[in-house]
Amino acid sequence: MGNEEWVENNPVARRALPITHYPSPITRHLGRVEYLPIWQAMQDFTATRGPDTPDELWLLEHPPVYTLGLAGKPEHLLRASDIPVVKIDRGGQITYHGPGQIVVYLLLDLKRRNIGVKELVRRMEQAVIDLLAGYGIKAERRDKAPGVYVGNAKIAALGLRIKNGCCYHGLCLNVDMDLSPYAAINPCGYEGLAVTQTRNVGIQDGIETLGEKLVEHLRKNL
Repeated sequence: MGNEEWVENNPVARRALPITHYPSPITRHLGRVEYLPIWQAMQDFTATRGPDTPDELWLLEHPPVYTLGLAGKPEHLLRASDIPVVKIDRGGQITYHGPGQIVVYLLLDLKRRNIGVKELVRRMEQAVIDLLAGYGIKAERRDKAPGVYVGNAKIAALGLRIKNGCCYHGLCLNVDMDLSPYAAINPCGYEGLAVTQTRNVGIQDGIETLGEKLVEHLRKNL
């Protein structure tokens, strides 16, 4: 059974995928999968987890999709296209996912880890900053504008949902993708916000290498 088929047909049967890191958090490599089955799987995981359920990190890519957060304003989609728009339950405004972008979903018991939401956001941002620093790229966070920036351009976005002290959703890092779909939105609700990717700032490593390194930096920061 392929990864996408597993997610779509057995969203709670997580042992069908190989465990590549243990103990907590477990990392699962899901490949390129449609957005809706993964979103449902995150909800199912969070709804059915118990106090001893190990935390997990899901590493993947999505086919082209716009996602609009709970407070998202439809006017931030500037023009219609054949890319689907999915209204979801994370915080934040509209963003884009597509091939060539690393997505890491964090399914964590924050109460057990004694981490608040603001601290978790800071640690997620720091993982990306540390990753880029390893390539000699200076990146930074911004007050009241979650994410990671290189110069004036956003290179990583994040969004979370918290239920019963546990989180899901996570972060995305642009690596080597078609950035043109961003021109149809106000990224994360900011008019005229520039976006960039690791290829454009001189990093030659591809999505697989960077994905593994990002997960390791997340694990260290958690």
